Amino acid sequence: MAFTFSVTPEPDPAEAELGRKLFAGETNFLKGVVAMSGLPPADRIEVCFAGRSNVGKSSLINAVTGRKSLARTSNTPGRTQEINFFTLQDAHYLVDLPGYGFAEAPVAVVEKWQRLLKAYLSGRQTLRRAFVLIDARHDVKKVDQDILTLLDKSAVTFQVVLTKIDKIKPSAQDALMKQVSEALAKHPAAFPEVVLTSSEKGTGIATLRSIIATLE
Repeated sequence: MAFTFSVTPEPDPAEAELGRKLFAGETNFLKGVVAMSGLPPADRIEVCFAGRSNVGKSSLINAVTGRKSLARTSNTPGRTQEINFFTLQDAHYLVDLPGYGFAEAPVAVVEKWQRLLKAYLSGRQTLRRAFVLIDARHDVKKVDQDILTLLDKSAVTFQVVLTKIDKIKPSAQDALMKQVSEALAKHPAAFPEVVLTSSEKGTGIATLRSIIATLE
């Protein structure tokens, strides 16, 4: 039976306050990792952000953390070629995964990313959730399905985050959610709620913070 996917509701005041407090503290870049041997100790709750190139991942991480230049933003797709770890106080790691789906990247580079990504997703016991970013203007593409399938195989719970929601008309959101729901119904690891966000407008930022703050 297919899952029913819905938009994540606004957090209640207690959850919102947990999120606010968590992200009111220090968030710092820890290291960039290019091999499994470079991973930091798995000693805290971890969440990762994945998305195809130019989906707005760096902008969203900056918005969630309240730091304008924590994650590098670039108009050049495929710039991030390593797994970037950020410390969120002493309680969490935020992990920025390499952008995927950039056809012009050298084949050898893409294969290296894929190997590292598979190893990380399948071997990180403290990874509580993967946030998969989808551009609201472009819905779920085949390249996104590939990463969702990888998450299924790795048994990592993932939650879709629709970015740039301010770039589409409110009247188009129902059709978008229908397409996203149909795409996600094929994936057993999918969390049944979708977060709508806009880094520019601040939409969904408090929701994402509260989700991260309440993971156990």
